[in-house]
Amino acid sequence: MKRRFLLKAAAALPFALPVALPFTPSGAASAAPLRRRVRPGDAGWPSAGAWDGLDRSVGGRLVKLDAPFAGCAAGPDAPACTAALARLKNGFDMGDQPNFTHTSGWLDAWSSQPSAYAVAARTAADVAAAVDFARTHDLRLVVKGGGHSYQGTSDAPDSLLVWTRHMNDVRVEPDFVAHNCGGAPQPAVTLGAGAMWIDAYDAVTTHAGRYVQGGGCTTVGVAGLVQSGGFGSFSKRWGTAAAGLLEAEVVTADGEVRIANACTNADLFWALKGGGGGSVGIITRLTLRTHALPATFGAVFGKVRAANDAAFRALVGKVVGFYADSLFNPHWGEQIVFNGDNTVDVSMVFQDLDEAAAARTWAPLLDWLRGHDEYTFEKPFKVLALPARHFWDAAFYREHAPGFMVADPRPGAPAHHVIWKGDTDQEGWFIHGYKSAWLPAALLDAHRQAGLADALFQSSRHWSVALHFNKGLAGAPPAQLDAARATATNPAVLDAFALAIIAGGDDPHFPGMPGGAVDAARGHERAQAIGRAMDALLKVAPRAGSYVSESDYFLRDWQDAFWGANYPRLAQVKRKYDPDGLFFVHHGVGSEAWSEDGFTRLGA
Repeated sequence: MKRRFLLKAAAALPFALPVALPFTPSGAASAAPLRRRVRPGDAGWPSAGAWDGLDRSVGGRLVKLDAPFAGCAAGPDAPACTAALARLKNGFDMGDQPNFTHTSGWLDAWSSQPSAYAVAARTAADVAAAVDFARTHDLRLVVKGGGHSYQGTSDAPDSLLVWTRHMNDVRVEPDFVAHNCGGAPQPAVTLGAGAMWIDAYDAVTTHAGRYVQGGGCTTVGVAGLVQSGGFGSFSKRWGTAAAGLLEAEVVTADGEVRIANACTNADLFWALKGGGGGSVGIITRLTLRTHALPATFGAVFGKVRAANDAAFRALVGKVVGFYADSLFNPHWGEQIVFNGDNTVDVSMVFQDLDEAAAARTWAPLLDWLRGHDEYTFEKPFKVLALPARHFWDAAFYREHAPGFMVADPRPGAPAHHVIWKGDTDQEGWFIHGYKSAWLPAALLDAHRQAGLADALFQSSRHWSVALHFNKGLAGAPPAQLDAARATATNPAVLDAFALAIIAGGDDPHFPGMPGGAVDAARGHERAQAIGRAMDALLKVAPRAGSYVSESDYFLRDWQDAFWGANYPRLAQVKRKYDPDGLFFVHHGVGSEAWSEDGFTRLGA
């Protein structure tokens, strides 16, 4: 943490979180006592009888976990091994396993390793029992719903896991009124903590004909995305998922089940809206605002190749100007990628436009490209539109666009459980490097576009650069900006036209997996290239913030990058509801008071 930020944070708090300093002014080691959570084999580890007691209290839903590829010790052809390998091809199946995560690890950072035990919670009382048990026995506690965390926050060895996957009920509420708040009823949807976004979209959009702002990947957990402040394809129109939170049921570190909304436990409610998952409590149920559905959703796809570096540099500049003039508005979202092989990949979505209007929007850029011999279309530009109600409709895709979405093939799987085909490549991936930065809208001013284009070009010489326009709220309607301003997310998102993501990884590398050895030398080379690419881009945005769920594991100034001026207030909420630090996640609020693995407290 930068010293200036540390002093500012401390001054703002009536009581500051303990901050570990490695040495006293005299140079002697700090005398602050250490507190260590217990591990298996330690004297304080719960007895078999204690675990049996927890099992009884949660209705027999305590599960002892093994590593997902433990069965491969008997050989790659062993039935348990082949079954584990098969799960890598089905994200729904992976999510249904308490010992699996959707990311297998991060080079030099973490490797997916399951908890010692998991409570497969079905009620808030189950969650409260697990929290009480972890607090009483001084255990490391982990929470997993969707299990998509890039930072490794969905698992930890030697811990107790609260697994909310089975708390996945969805209820559409036409007339929701928040507890003790009164006011006019409003349309909403209430979801259990283990629900995925495809569950929400199926209920709200496909069947009820409305819209809920959520995530782009259908297997991502609702609760985790809301707590991270998350974005969806149409966030430029409807803001962040966190801003749509109306109420949550949450278990705090004292084992109490609380209601949090604008009128009850309002400080906790604010912290849940973008303050990061797993830091101040465990959400068991949440209610989100829904919106009127536009007539259409659609997409534009295409890929252009430039003949040489000079032509590519000109193309980058043209795309920047085109975005600023034609796409910088609530209709458009998703991404454009600038690649080192002098290609530009377009994967954009739109809302409330018909196919003809979307095509007219892109016509000036396409005409310019066709008028210059230096450019060729590696993938023809396609504009697709469909009734918005069918955007996540599995039956519609099966009939009209087979293969566009991939279904869970297991017998008895819910018919609506589908995932975008492009997202299947991420299952179990192993990260070499991942960096993100919010780019301020001022870079789109006419006199600054050339500088932005130069930075994007220079960055692409090292690694591909993706601009996720829906993950910056500049250009959104004023009401959505106001709603996002009332969340804990870094206020920098309000002024950002896009989130730049520069990242790379490899196929799955789970411990014990056949062929799962990590090529560290290759990974380090790629991570360094990703770092150089971000360094080049940050020359035009040197103080850019970063999105907590899609960011660098090794980010040093994470408090400021993730939450900016909101961090001191988040730290205060953390101290109030979790004074002993029961809830720990990497680079979560208050985590600076603990060792990297979350087992040793560094201060009094």
